[in-house]
Amino acid sequence: MPFGAQYDESGLTRFRLWAPSAIRVGLELSRADRERLVVEATTVGDGWYEVTRGDAPPGTRYRYWIDDEIAVPDPASRFNPEDVHAASEVIDPAAYRWRDAGWSGRPWSEAVVYELHVGTFTRAGTFDAIVPRLGELARLGVTAIELMPVADFPGDRNWGYDGVLPFAPDSTYGRPEALKRLVDAAHAHGLMMILDVVYNHFGPEGAYLHRYARSFFTDRHRTPWGDAIDFDGPGSAVVREFFVHNALYWLEEFHFDALRIDAVHAIRDDSSRHIVAELSERIRAATPPARHVHLVLENHDNESRYLERDCEGEPRLATAQWNDDIHHVLHVLLSGERDGYYAAYAHGTAELLGRCLAEGFGYQGEPYDLDDGRPRGAPSGHLPPGSFVSFLQNHDQVGNRAFGERISTLADADALRAALAILLLAPSPPMLFMGEEYAAAEPFLFFCDFASDLAASVTAGRRREFARFERFADPLGLAAIPDPAAEASFAASRLRWSARRRSPHREWLQFVRRLLRIRHREIVPLVGELVAGTARYQVFEPHGVTVAWPARGGRELELTANVGNRPQAVLPPPRRARTLFRTAVPPGAPRDCLAAWEVRWRLAASGRTR
Repeated sequence: MPFGAQYDESGLTRFRLWAPSAIRVGLELSRADRERLVVEATTVGDGWYEVTRGDAPPGTRYRYWIDDEIAVPDPASRFNPEDVHAASEVIDPAAYRWRDAGWSGRPWSEAVVYELHVGTFTRAGTFDAIVPRLGELARLGVTAIELMPVADFPGDRNWGYDGVLPFAPDSTYGRPEALKRLVDAAHAHGLMMILDVVYNHFGPEGAYLHRYARSFFTDRHRTPWGDAIDFDGPGSAVVREFFVHNALYWLEEFHFDALRIDAVHAIRDDSSRHIVAELSERIRAATPPARHVHLVLENHDNESRYLERDCEGEPRLATAQWNDDIHHVLHVLLSGERDGYYAAYAHGTAELLGRCLAEGFGYQGEPYDLDDGRPRGAPSGHLPPGSFVSFLQNHDQVGNRAFGERISTLADADALRAALAILLLAPSPPMLFMGEEYAAAEPFLFFCDFASDLAASVTAGRRREFARFERFADPLGLAAIPDPAAEASFAASRLRWSARRRSPHREWLQFVRRLLRIRHREIVPLVGELVAGTARYQVFEPHGVTVAWPARGGRELELTANVGNRPQAVLPPPRRARTLFRTAVPPGAPRDCLAAWEVRWRLAASGRTR
C-alpha cells in the first residue's frame, strides 16, 4: 500500500504521507521503552514525504508534525488506539493467522443480508461480542453480515458516517485483529461479510487533511457536507488512489467479501472514468477468478449504468444497489405516511410496487416531484433481480425518523407479515436490519459524540430538520426529539436480545425463519434460471398486484398479493402451479378473493399469469 506506515518482514517500517500543502513534515515516534523521537521526513516529489526506520516495530505510536505547528495522525492509519486526534499505531498486516483458507465467498444469488451497527448490536458493542451471535444468524437463514461503517470516528459513539481515518477500525469496537477474528468466524459459519464504506466526504471533526493536503478537496463541487473530495481535478490521481487502495485494503487485509459504497450520488466526479467505475474495475482485476467479491451501491439517482451485465450475465461494475424505491412504496402501504419523501409514492402505490418487483427501480426517468419535477432514474427492467437489494428497514429509514421507530411499531401485524412475505421470497436479495427478524421494539436513534460546540450544532440542526413537519410545529414537540449527543440516545438503541424468547417476538422470529427456509429451498435455486428482462406485473384495483418471473424450462415464479386492508377480487391462477407459500386467511374467506393483506407465491410449470 503506497499510503501510511508499512512494516515488512525485514524489520523496517516505511512511513509515507502526501502533504502537498505542507512546507515541512516531521515524524514523531514514541514507544513505552524510550523517549519521544522526532525525525524530519524527506521530500520525494509530488507532495510526498517519506521516512524509513528500523526502530519502529509494530506497536510503535507515531504522528506527523506539519510545519512545526500541528501534530496530526496518519490519514491512512491502520489503527488509532486513542481516537482520531491522537497518535497512530504501527500495525503488522501479516501478523494475524487466518483460518479461512478454504473460503472463496458465496454467489450473490444466495445473499440474504443482515445490516448491523457494531456499537448497538450487543451490550458490549465490540467486534468480539458479535461472534457468539453468528451461529444464530446463520441458522436463521442469513448469508451475509453487513457492518455499518467502522472507520475511526471522533468520540465513543457514532453511526460511522462521520469517519475521518478510513483505514483504521474504530478503537471503541476493538483492535484490527478483533475485526479480523470476526470476519474469520463469520466465514467459518458460511457467512459473507460486507463493509459499508464512505467515499463521499470526511466527518466534521478530526479531518486534518484540510490543513496539509488542501488539494484533496475542491469547491468546484458541493455536497451536503461541504466541499467535495476532488476526484476529477488536475491533481486528483493521488486522491483516487487513496480510495482505490482503501477498498482493496478491506478486501485483501481483512478478507471482506463485499463493500457497500455510501451515497454514490454525492460523489462528484466529472472525469471520463467515474471513480466508482475505476474502483469496480480495480477490484475485479485484483480478485482471483475463484473468489466471489461483490460491490453494492447506495445511489438516490437510480443510475442503472453502474449495474449493467456482460454477455454472460456477470456485473461489469457493481453487483447491486440498495433499492430505496421498494422501501418507500411498502412504507406508504404499511404506515399510511405520505409526507416528506413519501409524497412521491403516495399515488399509484400498487403500480409502483409491481414495477419495483418486476423491473427494479420505481422511478426510471419519470419526473420526480421532490426534485422540482426533474427526471429521476434510468430504465432498469433489463437487469436481473440480483441487481436490487430490497428492504423494509435499514439504518437510514429507521434512524432518520425523529424517534427512530421501527416499522413493527407503525404497521398492522397482518400488513407487516404480508410485506415480509413479499420481500423475503422475491428473487431480489433481501436485507434485514438488526433485530427485525424478531420485531425488536427498541428504536434506532441518530447519535454521535462530537466535541461540545459541534454537538450542540448537530442537535440544533436535527431539530430544524424536523420543524417543517406539522407534528413538530410547536417548541414542545421539537424538544421531545431525542438529543443525538446524549449518551441515552445511544443506549436506547441497543438491542435487547432476551426479547426474542418472549411473545410476540418469538412468533415473528419463527415466521422469518420459515420464510427464509422457503427462500433457500425454492427461490435461490431458481434465481440463476430467471430470464432477465422478461418479468412482468399487473395491477388490479385497488390494491391487488401480480408479478411473474419467467425462468428457463418453461417455469414461472408468480406472486399474487393484496396490499390493502379489504378483500380483493383475484385473477385466475396459472395452470399446474405449485404453492410455495400463502399467508393465513380468515376461516370461510371466499376462494375467488384475496383476503386483506393476503400473499400467495406459486411456481408454475408453464403458462402465463392471466
